Amino acid sequence: MNLTENQKKIYIVFTKTGTWLARTLKYFSATKYVHTSISFDASFTSMYSFGRSNPNNPFSGGFVRENIYDGVFKKYGKSECLIFEVNVTKLQYDGLLKDVERFVTNKHLYRYNFLGLFGILLNRPLDRNYHYFCSQFVYAMLKKHGIVTFDKVPGLVQTIDLFEIDNKSILYEGFIDGLREGISIDQSSFEF
Repeated sequence: MNLTENQKKIYIVFTKTGTWLARTLKYFSATKYVHTSISFDASFTSMYSFGRSNPNNPFSGGFVRENIYDGVFKKYGKSECLIFEVNVTKLQYDGLLKDVERFVTNKHLYRYNFLGLFGILLNRPLDRNYHYFCSQFVYAMLKKHGIVTFDKVPGLVQTIDLFEIDNKSILYEGFIDGLREGISIDQSSFEF
């Protein structure tokens, strides 16, 4: 698809890994995909979320830059994923990119919101400064820039809620291994 000067694409990446936290969340979730990331990178070598900062330590969580060739996805190559391609305006794209860059710059300030996961179970948001879980972060970023139109408290947003994003199409569904081995994406519309 040819994009006009005012149009851009982002990707919302949903995954199911074999980590103990993913298996635990799946037990309480209505979807198999319990992790969410956002990407501006058509090769999926730069995805942003909140998760494990060390794939071998389940308690080392915070803001992470993920890569389908490394980290948790390398360790759990048979992870399943679903990728939405989402149409956005240049203004939304630029604002979102600027906010994510701010997270990257201040990565040391942010922690994973483990307590917030219990808030979802209790249907009571447990918001804490500089603490996010993955779907909370992705939703907050998308909501701030008008990319999602539904209204929900960020501390209660689950991965399945993000399936309601408008202007999306399914780009890929399958194993991370399959994605690495040959998904063909037209990258001509991206600025790197």
